[in-house]
Amino acid sequence: MAERPVASRQRAYRRGHRSEWLAAAALMVMGYRILARRHRTRFGEIDLIARRGDLVLIVEVKARRTLMEAMEAVRYESERRIESAADLWLSRQPDYGRLSVRFDMVAVLPWRWPVHVENVFYGRS
Repeated sequence: MAERPVASRQRAYRRGHRSEWLAAAALMVMGYRILARRHRTRFGEIDLIARRGDLVLIVEVKARRTLMEAMEAVRYESERRIESAADLWLSRQPDYGRLSVRFDMVAVLPWRWPVHVENVFYGRS
């Protein structure tokens, strides 16, 4: 009985890695450079950090059955956590003053190319 939760966690972990890889590939096809994957801070983790020019994307990756389920999975608490982690990452960038930041989501759906949703939430101003 105790092995079932472990196997389930391992499947979820592998699914998360695969989803993040697919999301990164989709962003690279759109011309973004992936700066970090699973970036950990004391506030939490950022799934992907991507950049094109002076635009930095803080990306939450969600693997769900539908786009609606993926969008609903980005809750207020996770928005605040991601925002705090992004603030910390940004403060350590040498060109911080000229960067524009956007909080996006990439939904990884069954049998579809990943869906990039811009401005899934807006950070503090």
